[in-house]
Amino acid sequence: MNKLLSSLALGTLLLSSCFSQKADLIVYNAKVYTVNEGFDTVQAFAVADGKIIALGTDEEIKKTYSAKEELNAQGKPVYPGFIDAHAHFYGYGESLQTASLRGTQSWEEVCERLTEFAKSHPDGWLIGEGWDQNDWKSKAFPDKTQLDKLFPNRPVLLRRIDGHAAIANQQALQAAGITKSFTLTGGEIVEKDGKPTGLLIDNAVDLVAGKIPPATAAQAEKILLDAQEKCFAAGLTTIDDCGLDAPQVDLIASLQESNKLKMRLYVMLSDKKANYDYLFKRGAIKTPRLNVRSFKVYADGALGSRGACLLHPYQDMPNKSGFLLSDLKHFEEVAGKIAKHNFQMCTHAIGDSANRSILKIYNKVLAGKNDKRWRIEHAQVVAPEDFPLFASASVIPSVQPTHATSDMYWAGDRLGKERLKGAYALKQLMDQNGWLPLGTDFPVEDINPMYTFYAASVRKDAKNYPEGGFQMENALTKEQTLRGMTIWAAKANFEEHEKGSLEKGKFADFVILDNDLMTVAPANMLNTQVLKTYINGEKVYEKK
Repeated sequence: MNKLLSSLALGTLLLSSCFSQKADLIVYNAKVYTVNEGFDTVQAFAVADGKIIALGTDEEIKKTYSAKEELNAQGKPVYPGFIDAHAHFYGYGESLQTASLRGTQSWEEVCERLTEFAKSHPDGWLIGEGWDQNDWKSKAFPDKTQLDKLFPNRPVLLRRIDGHAAIANQQALQAAGITKSFTLTGGEIVEKDGKPTGLLIDNAVDLVAGKIPPATAAQAEKILLDAQEKCFAAGLTTIDDCGLDAPQVDLIASLQESNKLKMRLYVMLSDKKANYDYLFKRGAIKTPRLNVRSFKVYADGALGSRGACLLHPYQDMPNKSGFLLSDLKHFEEVAGKIAKHNFQMCTHAIGDSANRSILKIYNKVLAGKNDKRWRIEHAQVVAPEDFPLFASASVIPSVQPTHATSDMYWAGDRLGKERLKGAYALKQLMDQNGWLPLGTDFPVEDINPMYTFYAASVRKDAKNYPEGGFQMENALTKEQTLRGMTIWAAKANFEEHEKGSLEKGKFADFVILDNDLMTVAPANMLNTQVLKTYINGEKVYEKK
C-alpha cells in the first residue's frame, strides 16, 4: 500500500513538473511590498516577458512555475521600483559633466573648486552648479569680481542650487550682450553703482545660458547614460523629467529603441512654441519606456533667491515680493491651448501668489472635478484659503519632501512664522485629493529616494535636525510615503495600471533593499542601501 502511495505521489510530482508554467524569473524568500490597494505583502512572484504573472507564497509560485532564473532574496524587502515624480534627468546628467559646487561653505571655496575643475577642462565655457549662499557664514549673494580676476579670458556661469539664480563673469555677460542692467519680464540683472554685478535671477540666467554651445550628439548621449547609471544605483526605475525640448525627446526615443537607455521616462515638454507645435502635430508619445503628454510651465522663481512670487513682501527684504515669470495672459492662453488639445499642464509654482494665480486659472479652465490630472509642481507656499482650490478642480500637488528639510533653516526668515505654516504642507496637500506624488527635483536635491522617505515621514534632515521634526503636523505616514514614491507617482503620470505596484500584469520593475523602510528605526533609514534594481525583470544594477 505504502509503495502504491509513493508511486502515485511521485507520478503526481512528475506530472505537475511536466505541466508547470514557464517564467523568465522567480523571486522568492522575500518580503514583497506589493503596494496594491490593500498594501499586501507576499513572499514570491513570477515574471515573464517583462511583466509580473503571479504572486503568492514561495510554495505556490515554485509549485506552479519553473523559470530560467531564480532569485533568492534572502528575506530582504522588495519594493516597486521607485518613481521620482519631479526631477531633471537630463539636467542631472549635464551636472555630472560640470564643476560640482554643492556643499561649499563659502564663495572662496566655490572659486577654489572651479579653479581645480578648470585644470582638467582648459577650453571653452566654465560651467558650475550647486552653490547656495544660505550655507555660508555670510548669507549675501556673491558678485563676479573674483571670477573676473581668475578667468579674465573665459566665460563662466555658475548656477545656484535651485537653478533660478547664477553668477556670470564679465566674459559671459559680454557673450550675452549684457553691458548694462535693463528691465526684463520675470528676471533681474542685479547691479551696483549702475553696473551689473554678475548676479542673474530667473529669466536673466537664460540670457547667458542661451549662449553656451549646445551638446554634441555624443555628449548628449553620455549625459543621458551617465544619469541612468546613477539613477539605477539609487533604485529609480521611472523619472519625470520636467522640462525638455523636442530634439531631446527624439534622442531619448532613439536611445531607448536601441536599448542603450533602459530608464523609463515621463517627459514634460518646456513651455515653448516649437514644443507645442511638435506635440500637437504628432500627438501624445507612448511606448513602454517613454511617455510624452504634458507641458512644463514656470509661474515664478525660487524662495532661496527671492524669486518666488508672494502675496506680501519677504520678511527679510520688505522691498521685494518676487515676480511671475510671464504675465497672467500668457498662463491663461497656455492653459486654454493645452486643454483644447487634451494634454496635461504641469506648472512650477513656489510662492503663495503664484500658486493662487495658477490655481484660479486651472479652476476656470477645468471647471470642476475631472480626471485631467493637471499638476502644480512644488506647491511650496500656499495661503490657507487656497488649499481647497486643489480639490475643487482635482489639481494634483506634486511635491518634493527634501525641499522642506533643506529650506527649514532659513524659510522662516523669508516667510515669517505665520506664512511658514502653509509651506511644505505635505499632509494638508495630500488631503485635498487623497493622494500625493513625491519627487526630489534632483539635481537641486540629492537623487537618493531614502532622503525622500525620511524627509516625508520623519521630517528631519541628514543631521537629524530638528529634534522633534519640522512641522510634524504635515508629516506623512510610512505607507503614504511609499505610495507617494510608487503608485501615486505613477498615477500622476496616468501610468498606475502598468507600474507603481507589484501586481499581476504590471511591469516587473522592482528594487531590493538591505533594510525594511516600513519597520526600520528612523536612525537607520538614511543608511539603507539598494542591493539590486530590476526593470522589466532585467537586472540593471547590483551593489558590489
